[in-house]
Amino acid sequence: MPLHEKKVVAVLPAYNAEKTLRATYDDIPSGWVDEILLVDDSSSDRTVELARQLPMRVVVHPKNRGYGGNQKTCYRTAINEMAGEIMVMVHPDHQYDPKIIPELVRPLLRGECDAVFGSRMLGGRPIEGGMPKWKYWANLFLTMVENATFYIFLSEYHSGFRAYSRRYLESINFEANSDDFVFDTEIIAQGVARGMRIREVPISTRYFDEASQIGFWRAVRYGLAILKTMFFYKLHKKGIYSHRIFRGRDPQALRAVSGQRGEAAP
Repeated sequence: MPLHEKKVVAVLPAYNAEKTLRATYDDIPSGWVDEILLVDDSSSDRTVELARQLPMRVVVHPKNRGYGGNQKTCYRTAINEMAGEIMVMVHPDHQYDPKIIPELVRPLLRGECDAVFGSRMLGGRPIEGGMPKWKYWANLFLTMVENATFYIFLSEYHSGFRAYSRRYLESINFEANSDDFVFDTEIIAQGVARGMRIREVPISTRYFDEASQIGFWRAVRYGLAILKTMFFYKLHKKGIYSHRIFRGRDPQALRAVSGQRGEAAP
């Protein structure tokens, strides 16, 4: 029996999260999440072993599929097999504070929007919190470009702490997105193209050795991929060319065969 009128599923896209998984789980507020799903992306540490000891569903990718590929399994499983109506993504590296989950979930429970994003820029002082200065300024620049492209205003597009409604995820073709980090931008572009309502809440971020971060040159490739997504969004809106991520999804897209889902851990 769901704790709320709408079933809330916390999805944890995990990769080598052995050192931080327990702390992340312990900080998930009691009473705000009905079920927890962890999808392990072929970790080389004891992430799966530890996850099996906790009250959560565990799905294991036999081969690494990337951050975006992990999220695809998270949302597909949460919707099809767990009847989730609100999916809140919690990184098990403990970089984001799970205690903020109620703030992300409340507007969705009330039906006030279709997605809620955590924003480090609204959360106070990201640089004082440990965000590298180059990442801070890159974030500001890319956010400016994205606001100018989408004709909406968000203070940040690049936080990984988010909650989506079932309506949002079923209205877009997230299976067509990249398996890499730019998945997070593509899923926003798809939602904006479909007229989804997005809100933000302030969050803070922890920066420490065990928290997952991408290096400078990979971040450069990520930034270029974001600009490419903005270009395709503009072509789509102008009716010039519709990139695959903006095309309607196959009605069977969410019903993947077991080999695509990964292996469910006992």
